[in-house]
Amino acid sequence: MEKRERNVQTAAPILFPIEPEQFWQMLRVLVREEVSQLERQPVRTPAYDTPGLTYKPLYKIGEVCQLFQVTKPTIYDWIKHGKLKPYKIRSRVYFLWNDIQGLLQPGEQPKE
Repeated sequence: MEKRERNVQTAAPILFPIEPEQFWQMLRVLVREEVSQLERQPVRTPAYDTPGLTYKPLYKIGEVCQLFQVTKPTIYDWIKHGKLKPYKIRSRVYFLWNDIQGLLQPGEQPKE
């Protein structure tokens, strides 16, 4: 039996019409350009109307109680009188950040 010789290549060939070093150099330049564009863009942070209140889209009833330093029955009274609008997701009740901002700044009308 004949022993067949195997061609074993140590590096995988790149099937581009340019040299590998030239390809990697072009890729580095492209990545640098993209990163510099991202660095030039201003960071968009939401403007908070109330200092000390961090932005969360939804607040649980316990968090609203802590924020206003009131009890749950008081929150339920606010709901009954239309000061707060509850949003029920499955079995939990949540409140929107914008609604809480409206309670903190009573002179302004809530934006809808």
